[in-house]
Amino acid sequence: MAPTTYPGRVSVFNELYYYTNQVLFYSLLALRLWALIDCLTRKVAAFPAVDKLSKPAWVAMLVFGAFFGSFVLGDPIGPISLITAVIAAVYLADVRPAVREISGGTNR
Repeated sequence: MAPTTYPGRVSVFNELYYYTNQVLFYSLLALRLWALIDCLTRKVAAFPAVDKLSKPAWVAMLVFGAFFGSFVLGDPIGPISLITAVIAAVYLADVRPAVREISGGTNR
């Protein structure tokens, strides 16, 4: 007996997968770019003052993440993409508040 097929079902799942990937791709791209732009606007002296990695180290990691995680590999659920998203999230959740506090808010 042949398996039952549903002609429209595969198309719906393919479209759902496509649009989910698009939302994830652009959301993670925005997260990475936000972290990179914020890091570029902070003062170099603020990073060692709060015992974090240096600004060039964070910029290098975030540039790598934005370039490879978004544009070269492109798959939003791939391992490199997820690792670079975690790097951006760590910057935004841990480093940014500490550096922002020492530099006096939104000072550049």
